Amino acid sequence: MAFIEFKKIYKVYNEKYLAIDDFNLNIEKNEFVALIGPSGCGKSTLLRMIAGLEDITDGELNIDGKCVNNVHPKDRDISMVFQNYALYPHLNVFDNISFGLKLRKVPKNEIKEKVSEVATTLGLTDEIDKTPSEMSGGQRQRVALGRAMVQDSKVFLMDEPLSNLDAKLRNKMRLEILRLHKQLGITTIYVTHDQVEAMTMADRIVVMNKGVIQQIGTPRELYSNPKNIFVATFIGEPEINLIKGFVKGDKFVNEDIEIQLDISKYKDLNKYEGKEVILGIRPEHIKIVESSNVQSEIELTEMRGDIQILVSKIGNKEISAKTTSEIDIKIGQSINYEFDKANIHLFNVDTKERIG
Repeated sequence: MAFIEFKKIYKVYNEKYLAIDDFNLNIEKNEFVALIGPSGCGKSTLLRMIAGLEDITDGELNIDGKCVNNVHPKDRDISMVFQNYALYPHLNVFDNISFGLKLRKVPKNEIKEKVSEVATTLGLTDEIDKTPSEMSGGQRQRVALGRAMVQDSKVFLMDEPLSNLDAKLRNKMRLEILRLHKQLGITTIYVTHDQVEAMTMADRIVVMNKGVIQQIGTPRELYSNPKNIFVATFIGEPEINLIKGFVKGDKFVNEDIEIQLDISKYKDLNKYEGKEVILGIRPEHIKIVESSNVQSEIELTEMRGDIQILVSKIGNKEISAKTTSEIDIKIGQSINYEFDKANIHLFNVDTKERIG
């Protein structure tokens, strides 16, 4: 269980491409931190630098107070789980899990004890003599996890470990990984592009874009108080609705709507009087009401079990709303919407930063 500290980390390729830009972060012992962002944002590069598989151009990476910039990967006390499992196809489960222990010349009786314990924890006891080709994707992923667990490392690094699995198996493996983390208490850094994985598993999330940290916070903080439009749109599904308009007193207005604001939510809102801003409202914070000054005609409905997504237009702007599937909504039906003013975000139209 390790404390990890990133101090002004930079990564430059070919002396011109800046992949990681001034990355600063402290990860506490036993913490589960997710790195998320679009493809190419630098999250996997960062993971490889922690593992020692990629050089750090500038800055300092400390593990338990010791700088590891020049420490060999095998001496960092880190285990890594990859997207593609990286299992040896000709070896059975026991030999795959124990491979690293054998390289370290751990005594045979200790190897047997460790592998047996891990196999029991992961539900692999009945598969211990099988090769990867004889197992399902979920079982193979558990073997990869077992190989990492058996090392008794201080840090787990996971690089999109569930992306090759189908949706049902991903849900199951998410719970298994979370259960293992609670049980073992190992400091874990988890890379994913799937915000659902990050939101359901992590203690804290680091949102990245183009090598730069956009925001660090708990899942609730990122959802409720996104720092900017990038974070607001990346977190939450369906995506947050964004509407351009102007501040007029205690209202947001444009040619199609007039929305009452809770002005206590916004710092120095008077500075934006008469200026263009962007209103953000999540689909789940839009209610259907009997009457309002926000009317829309339903263009599409999407059933998702106990909820449904309603897609309509306000003026030329497409809007998504989330409501219970018990309400019978027809395409072409006219709907009155009410925006929950406690959950309305306003963003600066130039900087894209949240106001307030």
